[in-house]
Amino acid sequence: MKEYKRLVIWLDYFNSVITRGQGRRVSLNQAVRNPTLEELTEASKRLKYNPEALQAFHPKRSLTQSGYVSIERKKPKGEVLAELASILPVVRGEQRQQS
Repeated sequence: MKEYKRLVIWLDYFNSVITRGQGRRVSLNQAVRNPTLEELTEASKRLKYNPEALQAFHPKRSLTQSGYVSIERKKPKGEVLAELASILPVVRGEQRQQS
């Protein structure tokens, strides 16, 4: 049974390499190139959404490995996507500096 108390946030929502028709949900200036599940999970943790990460295939791109986080529903999905899109580049930059 579908759990309506949680939101599913796919990696493809933030991927600047794909088109909106393929599943991107944020504008190109908010998107990042090939985000990772670890980056999305870390961004969700920083915003205190208590994420559960899973590797999966996005329904619109069934031949490409992707993933998603399931987070607590606290706000409308559009607001959550905007928050995550704004913090993803920060998370990515910090992870590159540590490597």
